Amino acid sequence: MQTRIYIKDLSQHIGEEVIIKGWIDVRRDQGKMIFFDFRDVTGKVQGVVLPKPKTPVAEGIPGSQSANLHDVGSKVRTEWVVAVKGKVNKRPDRAVQKDKQNGDIELEVLDIVVLNEAETPPFDVGSEGKEIGEDVRLKYRYLDLRRPRMQKNIINRHKTLQYIRDFYSKEGFFEVETPNMTKSTPEGSRDYIVPSRLDQGKFYALPQSPQQYKQLIMSGGFEKYFQIARCFRDEDSRGDRQPEFTQVDIEMSFVVQEDVMAVNEKLLIGLVQTLYPEKKIQQIPFPRLSYDEAMKKYGNDKPDIRTDKNDPNLLAFCWVIDFPFFEKAEKGGNGDTGGGTGGWTFTHNPFSAPKPEYMPDLLAKNNIGGIVAAQYDIVLNGYEIGGGGIRNHTPEGLKKVFEIMGYAPERIEKNFGHMLKALASGTPPHGGLAFGFDRLMMLLQNEPNIREVIPFAKNGEGKDLMMDSPSEVSLEQLRELGIRLAK
Repeated sequence: MQTRIYIKDLSQHIGEEVIIKGWIDVRRDQGKMIFFDFRDVTGKVQGVVLPKPKTPVAEGIPGSQSANLHDVGSKVRTEWVVAVKGKVNKRPDRAVQKDKQNGDIELEVLDIVVLNEAETPPFDVGSEGKEIGEDVRLKYRYLDLRRPRMQKNIINRHKTLQYIRDFYSKEGFFEVETPNMTKSTPEGSRDYIVPSRLDQGKFYALPQSPQQYKQLIMSGGFEKYFQIARCFRDEDSRGDRQPEFTQVDIEMSFVVQEDVMAVNEKLLIGLVQTLYPEKKIQQIPFPRLSYDEAMKKYGNDKPDIRTDKNDPNLLAFCWVIDFPFFEKAEKGGNGDTGGGTGGWTFTHNPFSAPKPEYMPDLLAKNNIGGIVAAQYDIVLNGYEIGGGGIRNHTPEGLKKVFEIMGYAPERIEKNFGHMLKALASGTPPHGGLAFGFDRLMMLLQNEPNIREVIPFAKNGEGKDLMMDSPSEVSLEQLRELGIRLAK
């Protein structure tokens, strides 16, 4: 039996009989001859059924059921899944299409076997898809993923992740997985919580980020960690935000702010130059702005510094540094669990350290509004694509942060006792950074929102329209968990 040949490799088999498998992308019946565009994950090729079948069924593909190739060719429709035996021929010079993949060859179809029929799709999968309502696309996402733009987005997502993994591994980082069922602690957004059946009345939380675990890995002595982490935040959706998302997460021991920024700037430059050579980075090394400079000049802390905002291939990276550590806490709240009773909350996260010259103020709880954190954001074309900081690596420093926020000693111990014990165990100085990977891919692929680069995205209301979730669960499930719903 012949081995299947991928469509991208057909030009290597001119004059040979081959078998391809995939989808019918286009069908054009001209009576005596039937033309097809066949498609697999590697590309497309034109095929033609000539007026008379060239090969009897006995020499065709196993499973062939019709001696009349034209009968099968007339029956099949777009998006049907087929196996095709054919001869790879060079096109005449006048018929060559130089701007198309396989534009210089054609597959003379000798046999077709239908592997699966397809209902008429609710929309055209060959278009860009932007003319179709997003909710309809998300409901039939498995069809939407077939369109060339989405295939390119997801394949480039894979290539980018592969580059990132290889880069950090070569830089001496270890990929370490952290739990997706953890403890609910104040980190800035609402937690998704998971009820425990065995410990009724108690709950796990899905991680908003691996923040505490990544620091505990530093306590464990690995020195350089990275992870492609799934994160979960119960917050309102928008174009560059989803209830669950992917984060490229790193942490490093025995470093200062410059070390963390340097390795990640190197990553971004190499990634763009390797995978997106058509794009231009506006300035290398990346410019740096203090938080105060960004606010005064641009009115926000994620400035779009492109010199030509009409150039879709211009990438203007910049670092924003020297953030205030604390800001006045809003009263009432919106699900933000970061605030205590002290009138102050953190601007990034509570685990950051102040810049060294402000450590005395933190320990003395003086000049709170003027303390500058050792925190940094990486911004691209007006979007914050990542952020991080040097951490408090002593229990005294971390405890002072929560005291300033008004946490009582018992609450500090209940929520963060494990962290304080770890920091007291001989944890080295450390710091890190996390990239919002979906947001980075959105910008690299020139897409308007992150849903276009996520294989199975939620809609703007955080719903999975394809799986119809969130959904109700049975009373039996609720009883097992000891949960009763209020009417």
